[in-house]
Amino acid sequence: MIRKQILRYTANQRTNHWLVAILFFMAALSGLALFHPALFWLSNLFGGGPWTRILHPFMGVLMFVLFLGLVIRFWQANFFIHNDGLWLRRVGRVIKNEEEGVPPIGKYNPGQKLLFWTLLACMLALLFTGLVIWRAYFSAYFGITAIRWAMLLHALAGFVLVLSIIVHIYAGIWIKGSVSAMLHGWVSRAWAKKHHELWYREVTRDDTPERPISKKG
Repeated sequence: MIRKQILRYTANQRTNHWLVAILFFMAALSGLALFHPALFWLSNLFGGGPWTRILHPFMGVLMFVLFLGLVIRFWQANFFIHNDGLWLRRVGRVIKNEEEGVPPIGKYNPGQKLLFWTLLACMLALLFTGLVIWRAYFSAYFGITAIRWAMLLHALAGFVLVLSIIVHIYAGIWIKGSVSAMLHGWVSRAWAKKHHELWYREVTRDDTPERPISKKG
């Protein structure tokens, strides 16, 4: 009997993802509280200004460590393949939900892959710049110029990270079934074949020929 659904994410992978998501929101809110006086009221969520300053870097480091768990699990699936370039050239069809003629792709589409590597770059930038400006432990080892540049780059990386997560959330809601997959772990065979045909064929050993690729843009 053929199972009607396909496992996309295990319980451990889903737990890892949601822990990173929770820590991201906590680190983002505490970071915004420290970024500008107009947002300092957000520090009340963490027990006031002193506690916000204490907790923010620890939350950031923990978020990075847990994010590495996702990187270890998914980095191989996020390498770009030939079909990704063709998919990007036909992304307008994907947006219109007209995927006939769009090249089949693997477990993640090119947009998700770009997001993955952007998140990794931002996380690394936030980690290293955060260590430089972490006054309680490390900033004494750096000059004032290095600290100022680190603060600027830290804010920039945080801004890009927040924008990337907003895109991630929007795309997850827009593609019906994506959020459910991260909540419950399973997707339908029809969903997998429509959105990630190469991955579908890999996990099901279904040798059905790929859908024809249109030569039109």
